[in-house]
Amino acid sequence: MNRSLLLLILPLLAACDVHSKFPAKDDDNVTIKADEGGNLEFNLPIVEGKLKVPAGMMHGGDVDIDGVKLMPGSSVNGFSVFAGDKGATVNLGFKAPASPDEVRNYYVAEFKKKGVEATIAGGTITGKSKDGSDFRIEVSPAAKGSQGKIVIHSKD
Repeated sequence: MNRSLLLLILPLLAACDVHSKFPAKDDDNVTIKADEGGNLEFNLPIVEGKLKVPAGMMHGGDVDIDGVKLMPGSSVNGFSVFAGDKGATVNLGFKAPASPDEVRNYYVAEFKKKGVEATIAGGTITGKSKDGSDFRIEVSPAAKGSQGKIVIHSKD
């Protein structure tokens, strides 16, 4: 049993590229990004590294902005996070099975149900979450529906 566990852990460790940053620089910023292929990079105040996770791990990501989830049938295809002392920015890429207009209308209707102001201007939805974070959802056509990017700016 223990040998089986070791055999499962070894490939995960082999896929890691982690480096200590001692002594830690004065840089307290945090960056994390991942792509559709399961490549994950992180840079924290005391450690930085790269990991390879199963590519499908991210696709069903549980995205939630004030209770509004990704449009049904959508999948996450990448994300990045930058956090520093003056706030944070989250970028999240997604694919949706519907046309850009249907995707935009879905989000505006869902935000309205949750009491969150959101407006459409061109191909972009803009709004402010209940905690005061500004968000933007850009949607454009793709081969099988649409693709988009959610950007959230938090001042905390």
